[in-house]
Amino acid sequence: MKDRPILLLAVAQTLIWACIYYSFPAMLLHWEEALGWSRADLTGAITLAVFLSAFCSPLYGRLIDAGKGALMMTTAAVLGGGCLIMLSQIEALWQFYLIWGVIGVCMAGSLYEPCFALITRARGEHAKRAIILVTLVAGFAGTISFPVAHSMSLAFGWRIAVMLFGLTAILLVAPLMWLGASAVERAGKARLIADVHPPTTQRSFLYSPVFWCLALGFGLGALMHGITLHHLLPILDERAIHPEVAIVAISFIGPMQVAGRLAMMAAERHVSNHAIAITCFIMMASSVMLLIGAAVTPALLIAFVLFFGGAYGMVSIIRPVIARELLGERQFGAKSGALALVYLTGSASAPFLGSLVWSWGGYDLLLPGLILLALMGLVLYVCAQKLVNKNQH
Repeated sequence: MKDRPILLLAVAQTLIWACIYYSFPAMLLHWEEALGWSRADLTGAITLAVFLSAFCSPLYGRLIDAGKGALMMTTAAVLGGGCLIMLSQIEALWQFYLIWGVIGVCMAGSLYEPCFALITRARGEHAKRAIILVTLVAGFAGTISFPVAHSMSLAFGWRIAVMLFGLTAILLVAPLMWLGASAVERAGKARLIADVHPPTTQRSFLYSPVFWCLALGFGLGALMHGITLHHLLPILDERAIHPEVAIVAISFIGPMQVAGRLAMMAAERHVSNHAIAITCFIMMASSVMLLIGAAVTPALLIAFVLFFGGAYGMVSIIRPVIARELLGERQFGAKSGALALVYLTGSASAPFLGSLVWSWGGYDLLLPGLILLALMGLVLYVCAQKLVNKNQH
């Protein structure tokens, strides 16, 4: 079956996101209660993790260009799982930070960024369908992680819950990652060999204003998304939303990501990728408006989940597609890694910056700021598109 490797990667991505990314926001309140550390202290660890992920992304992009993507992604999954098992034994805050720092390095080598870069290099203009298939399945990662973390922590304690995530990464994710990624690389071997460039041209794209507008635009979107996601449980708790309702709402963000991707597939013949990207930014801003309104009208929480999940679901697909359209396919591993550095820096800053703003003025100050971030990202993205159009004419 032609898409069997993509299906293997789709399942692997679902589980690795559930284990080493969504486990943090899913466990945040449990850690705060059990360990007695402040929210700012805790979220500083995921900030460190995603920052290190951003720092490593350019290196991992070059490994993908060199045809080492499958080995890199599999190793990252195994190491990430081992770190989660070690996390279940920690007692001190410095241990918490150390382990999440290493997990951050593993994130850079195993999540969407390297997966999509590998697929794009191997399949070129045919990569979009494969990326959509991966994200349609992996959109359920949060749906798995939040309920599992919540129920396992209540039944057996947070340490057993974290250990379960670690064992899943080692025993299930790593074999699936190897089988899927190595098959994709083999199928695209001719493209990998052909795309070799002199060292002097490897970073020339960094001098392009199109690259920086695109990178910063999506980076601000990542900052907005990360703050909202990591602080969503506390935001809903502050607004007196029942914990069980909050868990159900967050669990539906994943399916709404899938719904957004299905809607994009249905409309792709009639709507340009450019229009889809603009729609994503508008939906991000609108989702926060709905979240603000949910304090007065709880039913708006349903609309928030629809807009927030749908926007992120489409963004995860459209980012590599837009990057290929605006920046070109050559050296795509390096370009993807450099874009990921900016994007993940936004994600890295999100939890801790969100906690800082919350400590200054509460979520009543933070939420309007999220709307502003989404709108600034939209302006930068439109500038990138206009620069490309200007250069073409």
